[in-house]
Amino acid sequence: TGFKIDAKNILAIASGKGGVGKSTFSVNLATALSSLDLKIGLLDADIYGPSIPRMMGISKKPIMNENKKLIPLENYGIKLMSMGFLLDDSSPVIVRGPLATRYTQQFLTGCLWGDLDYLVLDLPPGTGDIQLTIAQSVSVDGAVIVTTPQEMALIDARKAASMFAKVNVPILGIVENMSYFLCPSDGEKYAIFGQGGGEKESARLGVPLIGQIPIEMQTREAGDSGNPIALS
Repeated sequence: TGFKIDAKNILAIASGKGGVGKSTFSVNLATALSSLDLKIGLLDADIYGPSIPRMMGISKKPIMNENKKLIPLENYGIKLMSMGFLLDDSSPVIVRGPLATRYTQQFLTGCLWGDLDYLVLDLPPGTGDIQLTIAQSVSVDGAVIVTTPQEMALIDARKAASMFAKVNVPILGIVENMSYFLCPSDGEKYAIFGQGGGEKESARLGVPLIGQIPIEMQTREAGDSGNPIALS
């Protein structure tokens, strides 16, 4: 469908709900894949709330070539594109849906991604214009749904899963983020956001529960400092 990107695999990382750690997962997945000597691109498709520049420790402005194609920035061997590269940290993105759609298409098909093994798409929360634009513009090979264990997050994760079913994108599995907190003082696991939600949802969808990621201060610190924890 649409414009052909030279990526062997296009992966969408999605959630119905914001704040579940989708960008953290996307950044560390891209970093981990890159460590396997694979050629990786990471597209921050969250036009309104881009976080990849900070998490990947880079804030330059991308340039265009003579054919008006954007040249992705690169850090840790990963090609990167984000609305955040075009703005200052404090500048809000104030655009209506059609313009957000146009930016998304520009980042996808007007960008010199080159030959990639994986293009990882960090999607915004929800099931709106940007998600549909991506599904209609490129052939997405599969989606990973990121959720946290509590029911409020699972309700929105189900919406994301239903959206992908309607646009014929297979769901590769569920990642349950913030699954538990391992207390350093007593070694006990504390299910701060409840437990069993990821397992229940993966069973309902008939897809694997790919992983349960604990709450760890080092993961948050690494993201804030622009050094993804998968590097170490």
